[in-house]
Amino acid sequence: MAVFKGNLDIDPRGMIYEAYRIEGVSLEECRMIFLDWALNTPQGDTKAHLYELLAEYEADNTDHPMTHVIKDGLKSSGTDGKRRGGRLARVLK
Repeated sequence: MAVFKGNLDIDPRGMIYEAYRIEGVSLEECRMIFLDWALNTPQGDTKAHLYELLAEYEADNTDHPMTHVIKDGLKSSGTDGKRRGGRLARVLK
């Protein structure tokens, strides 16, 4: 029997999905969940991923801490929306 983990391929472990279902979850806890999700998300257009998360969850959760974390992620993501870390970041400088 499969466990439902949300509708999004970009959240295969259902971390963001579950964060929205934790009653009383704090902003700090959402930041930790988000960081874990981000580190385990395939490289690609990060901004597009964040917009996809907002499209899925924001309408019913406008004041949820995870919504605030995702919006902060959009504000702080790079201009091209692509993650650059580790060796790739050093090579492209």
